[in-house]
Amino acid sequence: MGFFDLFLKKAPKPKGEYKGTFQMLNGYEPRFTSWGGSIYESELIRSAINARAVHISKLKFESTGSARPALQNKLQKAPNQFQTWSQFLYRLSTVLDVHNTAFIVPIYDKYGEPSGIFCPLPANVEVVQYNDVPYLRYDFKWGERAAIELEYCGILTKFQYRNDLMGENNHALYPTMDLIHIQNEGIQEAVKSSATYRFYAQVNNFTKAEDLANERKRFSEENFSREAEGGGLLLFPNTYTNINQVKSQPYTVAADEMKLIEKNVYQYFMVNEDILQSKAFGDSWSAFYESCVESFAIQFSEVMTKMLFTLR
Repeated sequence: MGFFDLFLKKAPKPKGEYKGTFQMLNGYEPRFTSWGGSIYESELIRSAINARAVHISKLKFESTGSARPALQNKLQKAPNQFQTWSQFLYRLSTVLDVHNTAFIVPIYDKYGEPSGIFCPLPANVEVVQYNDVPYLRYDFKWGERAAIELEYCGILTKFQYRNDLMGENNHALYPTMDLIHIQNEGIQEAVKSSATYRFYAQVNNFTKAEDLANERKRFSEENFSREAEGGGLLLFPNTYTNINQVKSQPYTVAADEMKLIEKNVYQYFMVNEDILQSKAFGDSWSAFYESCVESFAIQFSEVMTKMLFTLR
């Protein structure tokens, strides 16, 4: 049995009636699509997401009550056979921050009973109806497809608005992402330009175009070819006048503008510089805990209870 078979049921064979997409209250198509998580490639944004995930990974899992004692005993030790609780919570928090939607599915033992949980990262998820039962149907990048009843699956969300089940995308962060990209490219171009020397000059005593072309070729061969022995020194004949250096000045964001970019990222992920550098304490730490860590813990615990236990 492969890793894929451990945590997801294969899509049911068409013995019953398949009614297509499950109808939502607002008529919005219940679909989640992963667009690659490109925001995670930004150093500043990754730092913000990491700061949240690190503190969330410190949460301690506890399960109480008399229902499903075997499952509770397994979950007290670890969420699954591949991860510890800190690893699972770190990844779950990261997936939620990158995609604003995170799925939790049960892992089944050989008897068909849940024995753990896992957080998959599908490329596409949609809610479909089969035999009047809503299913979450997962499509993965390597071509596999699986489905599980919606009632057995947990969904964590952020910025949930239009979709009844899943969170919004991160398009609101794109303008800030563009500014970060421009800033990084500007710094790279500034470094490259500082290592180059360009000039322009006026050449006299040439009346034919072919003579000018030959002079350009001669100058390049004597100064820039592998056989040149100039030692890095350019020598201009007296036919060259008005010799001037071309200075490029790549644009870089000013310090106050960069602070504004950082502020946009901090506000979006509800962190600050002290949180990223582990300097927060007192009221600052309490505010971060209550807004980020505690809110995550409440949503996660409610989702887990709902997906693994009945109303009884």
